[in-house]
Amino acid sequence: MALEIGKIYTGKVTGILKFGVFVTLPDNSSGMVHISEISNEYVKDINNHIKEGQQVDVLVLDIDNKNRVSFSISKAEAKKSEPVPTFEDMLNKFKASSDDKISAVKNSKEFRKGNTRRRLQF
Repeated sequence: MALEIGKIYTGKVTGILKFGVFVTLPDNSSGMVHISEISNEYVKDINNHIKEGQQVDVLVLDIDNKNRVSFSISKAEAKKSEPVPTFEDMLNKFKASSDDKISAVKNSKEFRKGNTRRRLQF
């Protein structure tokens, strides 16, 4: 499976170091979660937050030119908790945006028409 930046995957913690943890995905691809990406809170000791063998959701942050993968647990949690917009929400936003743009175009045409009439009256 080819990993995609910005996508969330579920994997297993396979190693813990002072500066981060290694996570292996079901397809045997693996990457590292830096200590700063484990939680939104300050993490002094990783072992207080994560245990080896634990299942975690990770967001792919980066894949470098050596195919090393950088994951984030904190950003995966934040992204999962974002509300998913409904079709109606997206349609209402589109309609409002369209109405604003149409009004702007109409106003600019009326302004131009008004200036033309004034010039013709002189």
